[in-house]
Amino acid sequence: MTDAAVARPGDLLMLVGTRKGAFILNGDQSRRRWQLSGPYNPGTDIYHLIYDSRAGGRIFSASNSMWFGPQVEYSDDLGGTWEQSSEQPRFTDKPEYAEHDGPTVANIWHIEPGRAGEPGTLYAGVQPAALFKSTDGGATWHEVEGLGKHPTRSQWMPGFGGLCLHSIALDREDPQRMWIGISAAGVFRTDDGGENWRPTNQGVRADFNPADPLPEWGQCPHKLLPQSATPGLLYQQNHCGVYRTDNFGDQWTDITDGLPSRFGFVVGLHPRDPQTLFVMPEDEALGTDVGGGIRYASGGRFRVFRSRTGGQDWEPLTRGLPQEHAYIHVLREGMATDTLDPAGVYVGTVNGQIFYSRDEGDHWEVMAENLPPINSVEVAVAV
Repeated sequence: MTDAAVARPGDLLMLVGTRKGAFILNGDQSRRRWQLSGPYNPGTDIYHLIYDSRAGGRIFSASNSMWFGPQVEYSDDLGGTWEQSSEQPRFTDKPEYAEHDGPTVANIWHIEPGRAGEPGTLYAGVQPAALFKSTDGGATWHEVEGLGKHPTRSQWMPGFGGLCLHSIALDREDPQRMWIGISAAGVFRTDDGGENWRPTNQGVRADFNPADPLPEWGQCPHKLLPQSATPGLLYQQNHCGVYRTDNFGDQWTDITDGLPSRFGFVVGLHPRDPQTLFVMPEDEALGTDVGGGIRYASGGRFRVFRSRTGGQDWEPLTRGLPQEHAYIHVLREGMATDTLDPAGVYVGTVNGQIFYSRDEGDHWEVMAENLPPINSVEVAVAV
């Protein structure tokens, strides 16, 4: 299947990045039936796929090929045809970048469309960790130099997946403010459009660093998301717990109590209720607070946990999810939520399954099976 997806305005689009290409599923707002199309760029490791409604529905792909290297590709016809950015993200090879890891970008991890008032702006997070920006709809890219020149950069350490900038969170009200998440350097914030950055990790644990378990920087965030309905509120699933901040990252509160593990990769946010979020804990069987050795659903039971109180308490959601011998792993881009009422929740696994709920997690169904290992899921409303 390689034909373009067919969608009417208002339909839902499920964008799936896998280790062997990209797939698109589309359905109407009942969310009962889905049509699969793809694979697009079969054989290519697609780290992330995102729909940009500002550009009339352009799809951007973070494509990482073992033969052609990392490329930003885009489609204006739901996968029918694809183009490449004329100038791909790459480090500028200048003497003042001596602290950089070299001029070569190894992988593109995440693409983030800019704000509604910035129709041509996009951001890309890459490995080795750096932030790139496009102001012409993805045609060309340049590095945000302020982050690359940060004085702590030479001491950033790679996580298990490498030194990657995987999360980009925009303040929707202040165009000068944004956050990025780097594994394993922590969360950084700029208040001046990227000229200057400061670590914002106060209260976040780094249990893998017993000499300094609460450092200024050096934590390992796995996914960082802003709650767009409430300025200053962000959540993160970290290597060492789940956290929230209500003051733009100045201080983080540990909200892990009630979960079977501190470790996990994904976090999903309700589109309207700032106190509702979803996580999927992993590695309970490891028996330590550090986590990371096993990387599958805690206890071999696939449970999504929901909090409706901003993390004060948690409830396991299991109806329709496998509860025995479920050695399921979900990567950091593997959870998404839609904007419908009730909100839908979507989870893609490295087993090639997509589970989804049409009622905010109360009941779960299988949307697709037997896909290649899934790197990312995103959901959007077609324009």
